[in-house]
Amino acid sequence: MDAGVLAQVLRDLPPIDDPNVLVGTSTADDAGVYRLRDDLALVQTVDFFTPIVDDPYTFGAIAAANSISDVYAMGGRPISALAIAAFPEAMDPQTIGAILRGGAEKAREAGINIIGGHTIKDDEPKYGLAVTGVIHPERILRNSTAQPGDVLLLTKPLGTGILTTARRSDRIDDAALAEAISAMVTLNRGAAEAFEHCAIHAATDVTGFGLLGHLREMVAGARAGAEIHAHRVPYLAGALELARENVVPGGTKTNLRNALETGTRFDGDVEAALHLLLADAQTSGGLLVAVAPADAMRYVQQAAARGVRAAEIGVITSEPGIRVRA
Repeated sequence: MDAGVLAQVLRDLPPIDDPNVLVGTSTADDAGVYRLRDDLALVQTVDFFTPIVDDPYTFGAIAAANSISDVYAMGGRPISALAIAAFPEAMDPQTIGAILRGGAEKAREAGINIIGGHTIKDDEPKYGLAVTGVIHPERILRNSTAQPGDVLLLTKPLGTGILTTARRSDRIDDAALAEAISAMVTLNRGAAEAFEHCAIHAATDVTGFGLLGHLREMVAGARAGAEIHAHRVPYLAGALELARENVVPGGTKTNLRNALETGTRFDGDVEAALHLLLADAQTSGGLLVAVAPADAMRYVQQAAARGVRAAEIGVITSEPGIRVRA
């Protein structure tokens, strides 16, 4: 859903007045957090979408990784999940089974089980998870608590929206999509496990609103700004060339329009294709992390020890708005 429309809708909801709700809808965070006792809180999130790849097992695995990511972005530990699915009545049961198996096995990789769920009939397949995690109430990572001077790190390359769109239109082959699939099925578990060794001030995962959209939520919540360097951001192979050819999803163009309307500024030497890539609607993207400057290299090293390549892409500033430099 368009970020601007969603924000307008959420403003009309009744306020949350339960003191045990530690994180609700007010800061556009990745998950809700509910306190059970002084040393334990639940992290709750839900995510589902239509197929973005042809292989049903891979679709299930990507959807599960994407859903679980929200718990990692909050600094939590997932403990269980419920499946949410919609399938056409005439869909082959073996295809349905492959989707569910892909999700279940990816959940097991995260150390959890899918313990139930719900299905409905629909003309277009949809699949995802409602995930429950746990966290200490004093260790919650929000997307709204970044501090000026924090270093911004990104743990996966951008471009999954562009590459999956290109594959659907036969602009690229399966081999060209392989790197994107590898990124999407990779859990953000290692990136989150590296948190405990560093002074992390804020985090979010980069998904449908693109890097610029999720960064906008981060700086708005912190009443701060950000400066990023377009050429320091990691991109998937082939994504820039496709963006130059305007092979991009509609959601990416909407994200870019929203970014420009909300004050994102691009320096003149940042090419138009990079505008699109920075706004590209991601699926199962990486974590965007705001870390104290003294701990930035430590986080990079801790993430690398877990097989995660974290790239330093910019800083949080005291000046409001987002500036993109070459």
